[in-house]
Amino acid sequence: MSARHAQAFDLVMFDLDGTLVETAPEIQDAVNDTLRRLGLEPVALVDVERWIGHGTKELLVQALAQRCGAQPDAVHRSELLDVAFCAFKGDYERRCGSRSRPYPGVPDALTALGARGVKRVLVTNKERRFTDAVLRRHGLHEMLDGVVCGDTLPTRKPDPAGVLQCMHDHATPPRRALFVGDSSIDIETARNAGVAVWAVTYGYNMGSPIAEWRPDRLIDDFNCFLETSTT
Repeated sequence: MSARHAQAFDLVMFDLDGTLVETAPEIQDAVNDTLRRLGLEPVALVDVERWIGHGTKELLVQALAQRCGAQPDAVHRSELLDVAFCAFKGDYERRCGSRSRPYPGVPDALTALGARGVKRVLVTNKERRFTDAVLRRHGLHEMLDGVVCGDTLPTRKPDPAGVLQCMHDHATPPRRALFVGDSSIDIETARNAGVAVWAVTYGYNMGSPIAEWRPDRLIDDFNCFLETSTT
């Protein structure tokens, strides 16, 4: 599928962490708040960036596995995870908005797309309570026409259910829909749904170069959404 201009789409779906908003610093703070409560050593930002993508609970699993010297599967089966995640929910909600920020050009791009009648929908693996908190703190909620979170449906990315639901809700065929993300998870999701996918070059992607996953287009920032040419 060749790269197309933003004007070719009626529905644009976005990932959140690493695409619309830089969230890793405050996620690190929240994870370390929780680890300290448990008497464990803090984790580094570079590790948190590598763990982002599958939702906050999975990220916490990785942090606990690292600090306890255990395998993630063992952490999943442990009582420690329930205790840690209960604490983490409060720690992260308090941190939301404290050290995150929308990437340059994001608010302007979302506003411009809306003015042109393009539907803008968020599809994230982050749980609803955290997603809503981040969006509210940065005034992005009113710039979106829909939000699908990691706990909205029975499955999450890379399962295409969220993208398919968005296309159904907005009566948009795959050829008129675009997914924008920062990770291989996002690219796989778009491919599974049969829609075009663009990838930002500044995101997290679990520590590997996003270009290796061959999105339809690589973008350095959101200025491409401000263009008005239809060529």
